[in-house]
Amino acid sequence: MSHVMGGKYHHGDLRGELVRVSLDLIAEQGLAGFSVAQVAKRAQVSPGAPYRHFATRESLLAEVACHVACQLAERVTAAAAAHDDPVAALAAAAGAYTRYLIERRAGMNVIYADGLQGPDHAELHEQTRRLTDQFLMLCLTVAPDPGTALELMEQLFTQAHGYGTFQLDGIFVKHGYSVDQVVAKSTEAARIAITGRTLG
Repeated sequence: MSHVMGGKYHHGDLRGELVRVSLDLIAEQGLAGFSVAQVAKRAQVSPGAPYRHFATRESLLAEVACHVACQLAERVTAAAAAHDDPVAALAAAAGAYTRYLIERRAGMNVIYADGLQGPDHAELHEQTRRLTDQFLMLCLTVAPDPGTALELMEQLFTQAHGYGTFQLDGIFVKHGYSVDQVVAKSTEAARIAITGRTLG
């Protein structure tokens, strides 16, 4: 069944279209610009149409966050796989997080958004674990013990998110940095952090 408004048909996949539009909306305006009404307007459907697939704003956002976690996991895996050296692989994974955040305005800020922590969002929690487990496994390859690996993972996620946020907020833009330069800086900062943790 197609839901239509303004002549645009979704051919039975309105659910997928709503997620895609939500991702694009967040990429343009950040999480603060996300609302079901805005998503419906962009998808050219009636304001009530999204609620046939998602009971609440949080359930739609949880589905979007699942996609973010999945896409990030794929980016992290691909970035790490391009390097044989485990330190370089982990640093590249951190840089991949920064690049994704800049491109999509989505990362841990969406995955851990308010209202998504409850038991109703089991699939999101599963995808989040997949992402953090992949990152943790990379940390375990360089860290001397599990505790250090956990601390390193926390530090790298924080650094990577911070570099991306500085670019999105225009701080690095004022310095004339390109996205590639910011990603390179994030990757190098990760390498330094990894070396400090593993040699310390």
